[in-house]
Amino acid sequence: MKLLDLTLPSPAANLACDEALLDWCEGGRCEGLLRFWESPEYFVVLGYANKASSEADLEACRERGVPVLRRCSGGGAVLQGPGCLNYSLVLKIEGALQSITETNCHVMQRNRDALQTLLKQKVEIRGTTDLTLGNLKFSGNAQRRRRNFLLFHGSFLLQFDLKLIGQLLKFPSRQPDYRADRPHSKFLTQLTVSAHDVKNSLRKEWNANEPLAAAPMDAIEGLVRTRYSTEAWNLRW
Repeated sequence: MKLLDLTLPSPAANLACDEALLDWCEGGRCEGLLRFWESPEYFVVLGYANKASSEADLEACRERGVPVLRRCSGGGAVLQGPGCLNYSLVLKIEGALQSITETNCHVMQRNRDALQTLLKQKVEIRGTTDLTLGNLKFSGNAQRRRRNFLLFHGSFLLQFDLKLIGQLLKFPSRQPDYRADRPHSKFLTQLTVSAHDVKNSLRKEWNANEPLAAAPMDAIEGLVRTRYSTEAWNLRW
């Protein structure tokens, strides 16, 4: 599996990169990869089907100059920024990855095992695709599928300003049972390990050792221009 540690200059480009990498693999250019990135600026990311006004405090985002964007995968809204490490897996649909449910189980179990070894404490899979310490969430994940390849991506809270989440995101319209109506401040936690250590653990788990020579920049720029920088996409609902 190829490895790409690449943070692009803008929030839109970082989201577009994941979709472009999925399309790139679907087009036969790569057999699978693992990407890492971490945004130096804050921005809200909506899940594909989220209604912006229901999930984000749009007025607070405007006042703080925090952009609101939409990703190509499902799941709920999240706040990105410094201290939030993102990973993206592009995997061939075969074996244990034939369905959404099978993929969730397979990828989450491997990620859980990698983090548990690193942290030397019990890590649990809660909800559908959350990783927790006890009942406190530190990682959320989502997927997008094409015919032959899928994108499975998520984030890890490491040294993040957690109080900003409650200031910029509303209480989610959908919640896993284990959340039990807890506000963001009582539902989330962060890890006390470095981004380098998390990357290394996931790289080993997924056997991603060969650097990707170059990202599909033309495709990324095209997606930024036609989709990820437009209100028609980001605020479509």
